[in-house]
Amino acid sequence: MLKPIKAKTFQASGARFAIVASRYNERYVDAMVKAATEELERAGATEVQVVRVPGAYEIPIVAARLARESSVHAARITRHAARRAAIICLGVILRGETVHAAHIGEAVSRALMEIQVAHEVPVIHEVLLLENEEQARARCLDPKHNRGREAAQTALTMAQVMAGLR
Repeated sequence: MLKPIKAKTFQASGARFAIVASRYNERYVDAMVKAATEELERAGATEVQVVRVPGAYEIPIVAARLARESSVHAARITRHAARRAAIICLGVILRGETVHAAHIGEAVSRALMEIQVAHEVPVIHEVLLLENEEQARARCLDPKHNRGREAAQTALTMAQVMAGLR
């Protein structure tokens, strides 16, 4: 059963975030980007950079570049590091008649996990592998269940957790 996203109050004043979003299945991804951006802005984020890529498979390379620029190590080397509190990755993969979607989903999941661990920057994974358009509508277009909003809340929480560790 799909649980509604709960309204939460966050404070992100001064924090910068990035969203890497697929253009494939654009209708659904656009709705997640909009919800995530609104949630981050409501929390007071200083900047929300949105980078669009062709498909889900291209998300990790951009996330890796942003994470490398945002890492604690990069910030120590240069004052001009584009430090981001978190990187949100948004995409929708719909299963088809072959296993291609599963391969894409697994590769993206593994890559995003490796990126966040290697660079110590939260990488929020909302690249959804869904069975059909009905699931996509429920998780992307319905404001009560929009996974973009949920991803932003996770990014805000992780930004606070990581700041508390410094």
